[in-house]
Amino acid sequence: MRKYIPEDELLYTGGHVKLNSDTLIKGKKKIKEELETLLRPKPNSKFLGMRLGLLAYYKTQQENPGFLYRFLNKKIGEEPVYLSDVEAPRTEELINNRLENRGFFRNEITSQETRREVTASVSYNVILKKPYVLEDYHLDSPDSVPAYEKVLQQKIDSSMTQTFLKKNMRYDLAMFKYERERIDETLKKDGYYNFNSDFLIFEVDTNQYANKKFDLFLRLKKNVPEKSKIPYKIRAVNVYPDYSVETDSIHTQATTLSEVNFFQDEEFFKPKRLLPYLLIKPGQMYDPDKSRLTSNRLASIGTYKYVNIRYKEIDDKGSDDGMGELDANIYLSPLNKRAVRAELQAVSKSNNFAGPTLSVTFTNRNLFRGGETLNITGSAGYEWQLGGGNNSNLSSTQLGLNADLIFPRLLFPIRITNQFKYAIPKTMIGVGAEYLSRSKLYSLNTFTGTFGYGWNANKYVYHELNPISINYVNLSNTTEEFNQILEDNPYLENSFQQQFIAGLTYSFIYNELVDKSKNNPVFFNANLDIAGNLLNAVSNKTNEEGKQTFLGLEFAQYAKMDIDFRYYLTLGNKTQLVSRLFAGVGLPYGNSDIMPFSKQYFSGGPYSVRAFRIRSLGPGTYDPDEDDDAGFFNQTGDVRLEANIEYRFPLYSFLKGAVFADAGNVWFLEENESYNGEGTFTSSFINELGIGAGIGLRVDIQNFVIRFDLAAPVHDPSLPEGERFNFGVDNPILNFAIGYPF
Repeated sequence: MRKYIPEDELLYTGGHVKLNSDTLIKGKKKIKEELETLLRPKPNSKFLGMRLGLLAYYKTQQENPGFLYRFLNKKIGEEPVYLSDVEAPRTEELINNRLENRGFFRNEITSQETRREVTASVSYNVILKKPYVLEDYHLDSPDSVPAYEKVLQQKIDSSMTQTFLKKNMRYDLAMFKYERERIDETLKKDGYYNFNSDFLIFEVDTNQYANKKFDLFLRLKKNVPEKSKIPYKIRAVNVYPDYSVETDSIHTQATTLSEVNFFQDEEFFKPKRLLPYLLIKPGQMYDPDKSRLTSNRLASIGTYKYVNIRYKEIDDKGSDDGMGELDANIYLSPLNKRAVRAELQAVSKSNNFAGPTLSVTFTNRNLFRGGETLNITGSAGYEWQLGGGNNSNLSSTQLGLNADLIFPRLLFPIRITNQFKYAIPKTMIGVGAEYLSRSKLYSLNTFTGTFGYGWNANKYVYHELNPISINYVNLSNTTEEFNQILEDNPYLENSFQQQFIAGLTYSFIYNELVDKSKNNPVFFNANLDIAGNLLNAVSNKTNEEGKQTFLGLEFAQYAKMDIDFRYYLTLGNKTQLVSRLFAGVGLPYGNSDIMPFSKQYFSGGPYSVRAFRIRSLGPGTYDPDEDDDAGFFNQTGDVRLEANIEYRFPLYSFLKGAVFADAGNVWFLEENESYNGEGTFTSSFINELGIGAGIGLRVDIQNFVIRFDLAAPVHDPSLPEGERFNFGVDNPILNFAIGYPF
């Protein structure tokens, strides 16, 4: 690149900070990282050791650069950054200013250039002095002030008991700012609507000490507006359930319920249905938390596009009785009542099936004028198998129709109130039917019904409870080939005979990913599925096999539980190390000898152990014959264990890379004759884990992710002992999927 760089210039490759101190300094590494963020200018970016953006820029400066270089320059081009662009004295000032904000004064800072043939860098040498530390922190309040201001001073003083400023803490301007914001937030919750953190000022006194200690004083600034020194209470709450942002329409016809005024000329939303969502009530003190939660609760209904809460000050009577008044006006702008959404997907699965799927969803909002939402979804898909031995040329046709009715409230025989502060539970009713036809094999008719509740306990925790969960499966149009598969495998045959599943499901989710401020979030999901107990209690009929039946159908009885734990370790520079553990077990009992086929676990595929195709791993050490047509169906189990680790890093713009390793398998709880005793869960399960490793490429555009993962097995439990460890790079598996694996 020498030929593009002017003779009197050197390409700037960056700077770094060398940090030393004459005393022991805590957190020196963090201080160094913070200082390096101040270095200016930033050097030209590199990708795999190459400055592609800089090259594109240089090429376009030549005569007739061509379309390709003009295009690349427009997309990724970067103007060169030279050593002459570096203002080292200015950077030294920035470093010193930041250090003073962190309690280090009179530091020694120098800079030094390192010149090479065509490049140069700058190092900044910093010698830290002993920092100032806090000795005492208290409020400085005058005695002769009005009564209402005296109350304010007392509240500030009381809030200081919760401070993060502790004795011997280093002087830190950022922490002082945070302390002001914390006090402001506390006062706001006490009704101080017009207060602002800028009204607070800190003063530092170092004259009392000779060893770099200081006292910190907090006081109110002079000339703080009188209205900012008084609390406010809510005089009236006015709700506009059908407000139009475009026309700024205000209805004048009001209905009053529990002292709340609902303005709507025609009843768009029933006031008695909206009232439980409002945490703001007349007579209360102003509280921003109640305002925020009210906004979140109203938005969660699903009827409104915009929720806007505005407060209007009435008379400022602070000088008279020390109290102001507010009117809370809540403007709710509805979404379109009806909507249609269509999705067309091109599906490619790791079991070699591929094909298009079309789904159309009709949505009707605010169905009964209480925020109810009706979703009706019809889907049609066709897949064919591109290869795979005797299973090649198979096709699959799938048709589905599902309806969900969501009530944004709790439908329960007993009235439950004041139990859900963060969010009101939703009642969900769902019914569905699906027809699946696999050529050369069978047709499957599935009917489902659910009734349950879902609610957010707080920002991180979500619960979903379905006390009624019904699933009916009817196997029909079986071919002689498939009948032979069932005849050869009694285990598989029995799993299809359990046609009727009725029970309870519960899901618990703890998700810190919703909080962008957490550097190392965790995710935890636990699921419980219990079926058949109630039917077992009321059933008094048996079939020819001695199994109990309900409405003439043999029903399944089992308990199933699994957990999924994920940890996201942020390493800096937009890189992450993500780990995941999954464990699940299903226990058939009573009316069931085995788990229903649809409830069994399987391993392998793009969201599991990626070095093995979907359903091709396990159970245990089981190895199906190459000409076994049942392999896709019977590689399942009652127990599933998996562990994954993945290092994610940016490549360029929306392209991201990954290096990963997966391990897992499935097993039976009891010995299974159909598998010659293979696949049973024992104490040696660790030696039966399928292990794989690979690399990935992800196209991440505003959190829509298209993922390609190339993986190869490291340990294949289906091989004979002594031959299982073999990195099969000659036979890798390419996984294509939407979204991250975990």
